[in-house]
Amino acid sequence: MALKPTIYKLKIDLVDTDRDFYDTLNLTVAQHPSETLERMMARVLAFCINAEEYLVFTKGLCAVEEPDIWACTLDDRISLWIDVGEPAVERIRKATRLSAAVRVYSFNSKSDTWWAQGQEKFNELPVSVFQFPWEGIQALATLVKRTMNLSVTISGDTAYFAAAKGECAVAWRPLQVG
Repeated sequence: MALKPTIYKLKIDLVDTDRDFYDTLNLTVAQHPSETLERMMARVLAFCINAEEYLVFTKGLCAVEEPDIWACTLDDRISLWIDVGEPAVERIRKATRLSAAVRVYSFNSKSDTWWAQGQEKFNELPVSVFQFPWEGIQALATLVKRTMNLSVTISGDTAYFAAAKGECAVAWRPLQVG
């Protein structure tokens, strides 16, 4: 029998001072059995950074042809493709043909090696690549509860989180802006 995902309910009070974006997000996030809490929270952070009306989580690891997060237009064209992790260059090349904008958020301890190996090929593509520090994502994962209320304030290249279990800040750096 296949393992089922773990479901998390998040209520996020989001303030993005750079974009003048203020919203309350009620998200249901499914953690795939093979997914770590760190990866799940990196997805949540990427969602908050890019929050907009039509942004949604996809089936994620269960659907290899889809990104982790996307926004589609009313006529079902992909307007934003977001991958979290260290995707292959070929995958991102295909994404640039399918979507108007593509963003990658790398987050784990192998991120520097992944970027060093693929940077030249990524430079040929119209894609934005960002790196979350592994220590910041680990700190964010310590705040997780199955049902959570989060306050998230984004200013510059840093997101400030406050939850019942504590607070943390996660900064990111752009590796490439496409």
